[in-house]
Amino acid sequence: METAGSPRTRRQVRRRAAVAALALGAVLAGSAGCSTDAGRGSADLAATPVAASTGASPTVGNDLQTAYQDTVKAVLPSVVQITAAGSLGSGVVYDTKGDIVTNAHVIGSKKSFKVTLANSSDTLDATLVYSYPSSDLAVIRVSNPPVGLKPAVFTDSSTVDVGQIVLAMGNPLGLESSVTQGIVSAVGRTVSEPGSENSPEVTIPNMVQTSAAINPGNSGGALVNLSDQIVGINTLAAVQGNESGAQAPGIGFAIPASTVISLADQMIKDGKVTNSGRAALGISSRTVLTAAGDSSTGAGVVSVVSGGPAAKAGIQPGDVITGVGGTRVDSSNQLSEALADLRPGQQVPVVFIRGGTSRTVTVTLGTL
Repeated sequence: METAGSPRTRRQVRRRAAVAALALGAVLAGSAGCSTDAGRGSADLAATPVAASTGASPTVGNDLQTAYQDTVKAVLPSVVQITAAGSLGSGVVYDTKGDIVTNAHVIGSKKSFKVTLANSSDTLDATLVYSYPSSDLAVIRVSNPPVGLKPAVFTDSSTVDVGQIVLAMGNPLGLESSVTQGIVSAVGRTVSEPGSENSPEVTIPNMVQTSAAINPGNSGGALVNLSDQIVGINTLAAVQGNESGAQAPGIGFAIPASTVISLADQMIKDGKVTNSGRAALGISSRTVLTAAGDSSTGAGVVSVVSGGPAAKAGIQPGDVITGVGGTRVDSSNQLSEALADLRPGQQVPVVFIRGGTSRTVTVTLGTL
């Protein structure tokens, strides 16, 4: 039983006081007509002269700093560095058996890895449990987990709120045990992740968007709230929509904790994902012209899973899908995005072109 003077209770009080004072500082700054720099951290905002001049406690900045430091001390030991054939990434300790969650694109097609714990320079051997590229998630297992291996605590994603302070922990650019800070910028984002040599292009629903910096090497690391809980697994940073492909500052994405728990539990128990919770048509596709007499495009059906949802509805290879569930489809990627917003078992209209003629069928969606 915790008492009012226990260390954990004092930490919670400090955090509540820090967050409340931080919000007060933001309101006061706004009412005074101040503009906040987009790259400015929350700690800076809490220590603004405006807040200080209105009688805010001079310990506010220290309280928030202490909350940051406490969370780093509590969670960072659960964040590891993963080396897969020369490439570096991050992972999060999932249980005391040595299971570690990370991104599928971090491990690629490799089956064995080296893991370095945050509190040690020694490397541990690890092997693949299962990789699920469709949601860019994988589990690896340390062969001989050391005594005292500390699993992270994952939160319920439904409790994550926009504006919540978060820390991103990982190994960006090989810089071990690095931490950046920001807020939850949005929830429920559907994000298309570009393909690479190690992983296919995928569309992932329900992502957590954050302003905390996520750089190469952060992938697979932890996005953490100030209650020492994992909000999500850092996955990618947005890139600017031009030829440079440069990262868009302050826009990163993480796989939500609830999705991580669901998929990782299946991988560990069954050695595979048995229920992704995501809808599928049971086809493979690529972007093609519709052959409808103009320059319009759609998702061309390359192959159809025998007995799958599309096959049962009469869709065939060579058909070009142009709409699903009332959403226009101009490409294979847009088809994935449309399906990401739907659920297995739903009955939806699918519009496709065959031989220059548009047709519509009702499909009962299956599971990805």
